[in-house]
Amino acid sequence: MHSQRLGTQCASRCALEGANYTQTYGISTSGNALTLKFVTRGENTNIGSRVYLMASESRYQMFNLLNKEFTFDVDVSKLPCGINGALYFVQMDEDGGMSKHSGNKAGAKYGTGYCDSQCPRDIKYINGEANVEGWNPSPNDTNAGTGGFGTCCAEMDIWEANSIATAYTPHPCQTNNDGGQQRCTGQQCGTPIRHDGICDPDGCDFNSFRMGDRTFYGSGLTVDTTKKMTVVTQFITDNNSTTGNLVDIRRLYVQDGRVIPNSKVNFPGLLEPFDSLSQKFCDDAKRAFEDATSFQKQGGLVHMGRSLAKGHVLVLSIWDDHTANMLWLDSSYPVSADPAKPGIARGTCPTDSGDPKQVEADHPDAQVIYSNIKFGDIGSTYSGTPITLPQPPLPPGYNPPSGTSTPPTGTTPSSTPTNPSTTNPAPAATQTKYGQCAGVGYTGPTQCAAGTVCTQINQFYSQCV
Repeated sequence: MHSQRLGTQCASRCALEGANYTQTYGISTSGNALTLKFVTRGENTNIGSRVYLMASESRYQMFNLLNKEFTFDVDVSKLPCGINGALYFVQMDEDGGMSKHSGNKAGAKYGTGYCDSQCPRDIKYINGEANVEGWNPSPNDTNAGTGGFGTCCAEMDIWEANSIATAYTPHPCQTNNDGGQQRCTGQQCGTPIRHDGICDPDGCDFNSFRMGDRTFYGSGLTVDTTKKMTVVTQFITDNNSTTGNLVDIRRLYVQDGRVIPNSKVNFPGLLEPFDSLSQKFCDDAKRAFEDATSFQKQGGLVHMGRSLAKGHVLVLSIWDDHTANMLWLDSSYPVSADPAKPGIARGTCPTDSGDPKQVEADHPDAQVIYSNIKFGDIGSTYSGTPITLPQPPLPPGYNPPSGTSTPPTGTTPSSTPTNPSTTNPAPAATQTKYGQCAGVGYTGPTQCAAGTVCTQINQFYSQCV
């Protein structure tokens, strides 16, 4: 009671005012582009930023991503090791929690109501009360710290990236309202046992480097991070509607007029060559990499879909990592593990990189530019010439299990499905229910599991239903 009284009293005596976005926070817009600078020096020094897309002066724009695709352009060329330009969705309240909490007089207009799957405790106002009780300031950022409360909700990371590595990751939560915002304390927040909170902090991630393709994303690679790129994310449901169960989250890129399919998992004999986020991919990858299974514990992809159906807010940010130096994204992590072990290496950054003090001193001019955001039906938000990807070499140190055959390096799969020869037919791979079975640029199985039929959604996507 004392902490709540103190927080309520503090909130009632404090005021929020408008911000000078450019001079104070390094945030600027030009046309359809948003630039977020990493370090901004003025009367005070600001590190990183986070903004939300508004529908009106007092309401956040809400998105239901099911059976839709979300597309944006991004320039990560000035994001080095240890910095993350993140674009993601969280199940915040449309009004910032103003109607739920009498102490919140600011609402969405002033950016209140934030939550995510890490149940962050550095938020200064939660549920209309100040998070002052037990507040511990950050040793190197006077504007940051942690309090006694956290704020949790489901999170869909469309894009966490720098110029070295990228991942997209769903994070379900067992909070009120199927992942909606909930204030937490203690173990609810995942403290001290990280995976025993009410949210999944790890998520089920698809990072091309971590999945064994070291030639796909980076400077001068297939997706060239020295240039602006278009990122497309598709949310596939079991009945091709906005009310169906989420069964697959697909990714592709467009760059220099080329439609680039997502890379495939490249650990023969250990994992199938998945190229998207399905529940089977998540189950198999967690098992193969010996990761914690909090994703499954919190309801997996189906629960994530229920959360998305309730509406999410778009967040755009740039940040550095005081907890793990961003090594989980762009280096080998945990640092004590053998990087040749599948799932450990996530990027080429050194394991001693990413220290916030060093990153802030060495790269104050880092920035990310987001632009040209689009949202619509699957296949409607992009265009270009589809390409096929060559088979990448196996990751260094990886030896497929005995008896496993590996495709020769440099082979290129056919860009169009072909029928087996009438003589000496080769056994055909079978796609599972709800999986992709055809489409421009698609190179996977075209034969559907028994009881399902390959059904065209659009020229880029057909599904076994």
